[in-house]
Amino acid sequence: MLFGILSGIATCALWGLTFVVPRAIAPFTTLDLTVARYGLFALTSVALMVHPRFRPRGIKPRPMITALLLGGIGYVGYFVSVAYAVRFAGAAIPPLVIGTMPVILAMIANFRDRSVSWRLLALPLMLIAAGIAWVNVSVFASTPTGDRAMIVYGIASAAIGLVLWVVYGLASTATMQSPDAPDILQWTGLQGIGAGLGSLVLIPLTSLNTPIVYTDIDLMRFVLWSLIMGLAGAWLATLLWMIASKRLPLALAAQLIVAETVFGLIFGFVFEQRLPTLAEAGGSLLQLAGVGMAIAVFSHVRQQQHA
Repeated sequence: MLFGILSGIATCALWGLTFVVPRAIAPFTTLDLTVARYGLFALTSVALMVHPRFRPRGIKPRPMITALLLGGIGYVGYFVSVAYAVRFAGAAIPPLVIGTMPVILAMIANFRDRSVSWRLLALPLMLIAAGIAWVNVSVFASTPTGDRAMIVYGIASAAIGLVLWVVYGLASTATMQSPDAPDILQWTGLQGIGAGLGSLVLIPLTSLNTPIVYTDIDLMRFVLWSLIMGLAGAWLATLLWMIASKRLPLALAAQLIVAETVFGLIFGFVFEQRLPTLAEAGGSLLQLAGVGMAIAVFSHVRQQQHA
């Protein structure tokens, strides 16, 4: 379990880069990075299959299709959604929206199992809502009227990413904890191929079709970040998350996503070279407190059940 928790936290640190890298590669676009990142993910997965240990042998057609879809729709769709959310709404709002995922998964489980009284969840949910609302209201108040539509687009993009993440988390955990769970290395490779295939449809939308001139520094920075996001932020992060999904129950694995929120906020403020505003700091603390309380409620109930 300890190795699973450490794997999950390391994954969240790598995924936290998603909240800053799309802005670090300018003038290259988010779609440029998406194609490069998941193209490298796919190429790495295929290259590793030269070794028999990485070849997807013995996996039934249905799990294989699931892996390809998780890579194509889950990864590519999630990354594009979050990247545009950051570009539209800045450093604070997208991580907070995505950070509600642990509680949403816990609520889905509670609807299914009725293991926790909704009365016990009332305060944590109120804290989370208050934290997100505080940041959003502050951002809207400090944004010129003509630019507020971009904030709305950013929130909507983050919400789409949240939905895709919830679906990905549910599907991944269900597969890895099934009686005939596939091998982790093989499952990671299949998702990489799916992500690469999913990114192909974005090639016509990249800046390759525009007459933009890039400097050598721009190109070097883009290649470096593409390698980091493709090899570490995609292949390695997927492998680590599959380890966490296999070793940890869904409720606990989902709670680790709080770390992605923390890393995303820290990376965002470091990139912008500023401290958080009072609203950003206060709203973030409220949301983290709410998530922490919700985690404590579910953990206490599970301990009582085991006892």
